Amino acid sequence: QAQVQASGGGLVQPGGSLRLSCTVSENFFTSLMDWYRQAPGKQREWVARGATGGSVSYADSVRGRFTVSRDEAKNTVYLQMNSLKEDDTAVYYCHQRWMGSDYWGQGTQVTVSS
Repeated sequence: QAQVQASGGGLVQPGGSLRLSCTVSENFFTSLMDWYRQAPGKQREWVARGATGGSVSYADSVRGRFTVSRDEAKNTVYLQMNSLKEDDTAVYYCHQRWMGSDYWGQGTQVTVSS
């Protein structure tokens, strides 16, 4: 079974930046990779997608501030987060979709606070 490992969260001040990483154990090249987040008391929401071939898409709330990218050689997808706001505080999850199956990472906490 594929393993999905996310990292890179932390505490950052408003306006700051963080880069999240998500490494997958197998089938990365043919997988859709998504980032989700869940803030306290809220439902999990989709944030961004990085597909094979360079296709990317973003939620309206992060477009222009977040950038998703893939490194096929490292089986890794990144989420570069700039101009962070307190509303971006959440646990961020990496999701792999491959051949109709879904694999989730354990989540990494991002806290934006002064």
